[in-house]
Amino acid sequence: MIRIDGSQGEGGGQVLRTSLALSACTGKAFSIENIRAKRRKPGLMRQHLSCVHAAQEICSAEVSGDEISSQQLTFLPGAVLTDEYHFQVGSAGSAMLVLQTVLPPLLLAGSSSKVIVEGGTHNPLSPTFHYIDEVFIPMVNKIGGRCSCELEKWGFYPAGGGKAAVVIEPWRGKPVRLDLLRSGEMVSSSVFAAVSKIPWEIAEDECCAIAKGVRFEVAQKRAITVESPGPGNVAMVRIDFEHGSAMFTGFGELGVSRRKVASIALSEANRFFTSQAAVDSHLADQILIPMALAGGGSFTTTEPSLHTRTNLQVIEMFLPVRSVCTQLDKGLWKIEINSLKE
Repeated sequence: MIRIDGSQGEGGGQVLRTSLALSACTGKAFSIENIRAKRRKPGLMRQHLSCVHAAQEICSAEVSGDEISSQQLTFLPGAVLTDEYHFQVGSAGSAMLVLQTVLPPLLLAGSSSKVIVEGGTHNPLSPTFHYIDEVFIPMVNKIGGRCSCELEKWGFYPAGGGKAAVVIEPWRGKPVRLDLLRSGEMVSSSVFAAVSKIPWEIAEDECCAIAKGVRFEVAQKRAITVESPGPGNVAMVRIDFEHGSAMFTGFGELGVSRRKVASIALSEANRFFTSQAAVDSHLADQILIPMALAGGGSFTTTEPSLHTRTNLQVIEMFLPVRSVCTQLDKGLWKIEINSLKE
């Protein structure tokens, strides 16, 4: 059994989610203690229990310690079963984080699955549905997947109430090793903002501010009003290159001006654009598990976050791979994952 200290590195929920995903992938049991030890409220919250129970369901795992506030958990996986799964995360929880927990093992399964997740689809501190659909899933498909996403209902934090469906086609044959050291030429860029239960003009102002502030030409702007159980606002800027896409997001919330929302998204976009990296910092974190399962890969990115470095540490506990992070230039790094198998 693999024993994991949940306080290592960034000491948050990612240690648990990566462990759950790779335990189901490899069939290796694990126990974890000090869960989320570095958070203000340590231990399992409802969001994290949703990930535990989703992983448990897809591989019929035996689990102990799966209670609110628990700082210890034991997970003994069984075989991964393909099916149509329906996971309800709850009002404030991120449905996308639950999806990312179950996606890797279902990519390795023998047939296709459908995953329906309900909860937050556009939450701060987690990937939005649009990021998953337009940036992450296309990269997974480059490795060998054939996945597709559909947004059925928008769900903003804290009301939630969103719904997304994902069809996961497993890898066929040997996955492709990705080496993304250059982004290539910029192909296009767009700005998209959405609001629920607040004035449409807020989204329009955010689009205009982002388009005016970025260091590249914006080909398309779009501001829309969407139906959602609670109020919400998100602004996104997407950049498409020859070899992939990047997306940067700002969230509206009480006390945060539309100017600030736009500034957050455009500042991150400008930083990435000038770095000449192939992969943005969020994708750098999220693509690690699929790359490691495929046997390795490499990419350039901006400075790896503690979140990303911690993810690499946990991956190496489950898979026969080793990773190296190398600084190539100011603001530019290379992350490489290599298989230890001959």
